[in-house]
Amino acid sequence: MTTKTETRSHNGEVRANKGDDGQTTITGYAAVFNSLSENLGGFREQIEPDAFNEVLANDVRALFNHDQNFVLGRSQSGTLKLSVDETGLHYEITPPDTQTVRDLVLEPMARGDISQSSFAFTVEDDDWREDDEGRIVRTIKKVRSLLDVSPVTYPAYTDTTSAKRSLDEAKESNTIQKNDAEQLKTETEQRDRELYLLGL
Repeated sequence: MTTKTETRSHNGEVRANKGDDGQTTITGYAAVFNSLSENLGGFREQIEPDAFNEVLANDVRALFNHDQNFVLGRSQSGTLKLSVDETGLHYEITPPDTQTVRDLVLEPMARGDISQSSFAFTVEDDDWREDDEGRIVRTIKKVRSLLDVSPVTYPAYTDTTSAKRSLDEAKESNTIQKNDAEQLKTETEQRDRELYLLGL
């Protein structure tokens, strides 16, 4: 378990919809349940369906690209609505009706240039295991805080520092065999080097 903020991305559908009243809303899934992520540097990750149950009432922001200077909505003001269904964590944003939002967010969505979502969070409870295929899998069982949901230009899988710390804790408690953890550490370091070379 770790309390440092992490971000994760989902390659699902994000769309802008114009209602009968002329108001445009942005809808999408910030997280999908029981679906293995891409390789995050030697491990994969999945989220349990109950993970967000205690944070849906948080005062969450909707940002563009996790930029706190580019606010699209907020739970407290009613311009961001969060819900959970069998698929995952769903959001609906009523963005400000400004030329900036239309040009930089809504039009790129309509063109299909922006099609991913991401969320920023801290973890209350997680566990680590090796699955039947020999993959190290982190399961997020409970989210401590949900900070923001964001339509994003690029996926946010690069921030896995906190997850690595959680892995170290699991290793110390013998949840994962030492040789598996050492292999994961090597793979993680290699991925970090690759990301550094890519400038991510």
